Amino acid sequence: LLGLELKIKLAELEEKWHMSSLEKIFIENRIYRDIEECETWDDVLEAIDIGLKKYVATPSDPLKKGDKRKIMIRDITTDDIVKLTEIKIKRISKYNSFKADELISKIEEDVKEVKHHIAHLTEYTIAYFDSLLEKYGKGKERRTIISSFETIKMRKVVMNNAKLYVDYKEGFVGTGMKKNEFISECSDIDDVIAFMKDGTFKVVRISDKVFVGKNIIHAAVWKKGDERTTYNLIYVDAQTGRSMAKRFNVKSITREKEYNLTKGAKGSKVLYFTVNPNGEGEIVNVQLSQSSTAKKKNFDIDLGEIGIKGRASGGNIVTKYPVKKITQVSVGSSSLAAVDVWVDDISGRVNTEERGRYLGAFEDGDQLIAIHKDGSYELSDLLVDKKYDHNSVLKVFRYRKGDIISALHFDAEKGRTMVKRFSIETSKLDTKYPFISEADGAKLYFASVHPNPKIKYSYKTGGEKHEATLDFVEFIDVKGWKALGNRLIDHKVLKVTKLHDDMKVNAKEEVSTKNEEKDNNAISTGDTIELDL
Repeated sequence: LLGLELKIKLAELEEKWHMSSLEKIFIENRIYRDIEECETWDDVLEAIDIGLKKYVATPSDPLKKGDKRKIMIRDITTDDIVKLTEIKIKRISKYNSFKADELISKIEEDVKEVKHHIAHLTEYTIAYFDSLLEKYGKGKERRTIISSFETIKMRKVVMNNAKLYVDYKEGFVGTGMKKNEFISECSDIDDVIAFMKDGTFKVVRISDKVFVGKNIIHAAVWKKGDERTTYNLIYVDAQTGRSMAKRFNVKSITREKEYNLTKGAKGSKVLYFTVNPNGEGEIVNVQLSQSSTAKKKNFDIDLGEIGIKGRASGGNIVTKYPVKKITQVSVGSSSLAAVDVWVDDISGRVNTEERGRYLGAFEDGDQLIAIHKDGSYELSDLLVDKKYDHNSVLKVFRYRKGDIISALHFDAEKGRTMVKRFSIETSKLDTKYPFISEADGAKLYFASVHPNPKIKYSYKTGGEKHEATLDFVEFIDVKGWKALGNRLIDHKVLKVTKLHDDMKVNAKEEVSTKNEEKDNNAISTGDTIELDL
């Protein structure tokens, strides 16, 4: 656009130079006198044209050898001649040749400058915007922060703006059923999944009130692609009379379509159903009918030993006898594989798409710990797509119970740089706990959950810069999280450099290590087993 403006300006300047030059020649050489004897308008135009050609050369009438005519940039047109005839006598009489030469020289300088700008358009554009900033930017400096942008998935970031209710008996779910039982908060673009007593389930878009099927046994907000939530189900097959157990996920569906979790026989029904957010296994107690011919009418089964399969699988046989009651005995740990998790330090987003810094393979019980720049820590459960404020967070780590936090900070009240190591003693999640002084000027230089952190730090004293190393484990023992720690130096630290290696930098490496540990504990053919009897 700026290039186009420059070309337009160049054309205007060249046109101005052309007419100024013709006007000067027309007046100084008194060509206007050639029209005194002309009787018609055509004669006037022809006389001026002939008169001008004595003094100017054009592309169609170029210079010849020894020719001293002025070179014009284009041919003379009839419009040019008409404009010359419109010059008033008063202007001719007061014509100043010196001022005319100055004007033409100024135009030639402007033409030269514009041609230079066109030839160096990038530099001109930068200078142009700099001039705009200087001219209009005073007092209007940027107050926003330039940051990175992410691809936004609407369902993951939309706020909960509604409440979901359910009528279990009549089979309705919706946000407008305030007289019925409250399930959870939701957004108006969420989907809801509902399981029925007859072993069917359906996923529908949330609305004020929608029918899904009578005798609902469970309803909740459903997330597409959820591979962690596992459903444990025991049902009786009406055709064979057998009770079957199965475990499954619901990762994708067609909305409004009814799916059957049983073998489809009419009269089949659900005997036991649980929802496990992290694939937890469980032990249940099965009581058979007293009228059954089974010798053992009461026994336990471990659902965690049943593999997680597709929702269409028939399941494993629990018993062929009538079941009176099934009760939960205990809930086990997650039976799912560890989840590899990363954090994008630029955007602050926790993810499983291998974006950013690898945090580790998260298992049941692992948590996130955020170390904030203000010298506080915050524990959170693992939520994929959780977003931290990267402007306030120093570092995010995987936290396992018993991990030790090592920190280097400046105590502004005493003017000292302090070292501390402490264990987490708090249990409340999503709450910030300050572990350094909150006085003005206090600063957190470094923090890590590494088991043996080592750093190099620099400071200035007496006008000279000094460097030293610090082994946290050798320097200080573990203390309470409220303790300030031990004094390192009576100066501020200029720079901290990490010397230790990261614990795990490769997801596959960590998983491989875990598999090796399992293999080491396995018993192979030919192994000798000693029994302590």
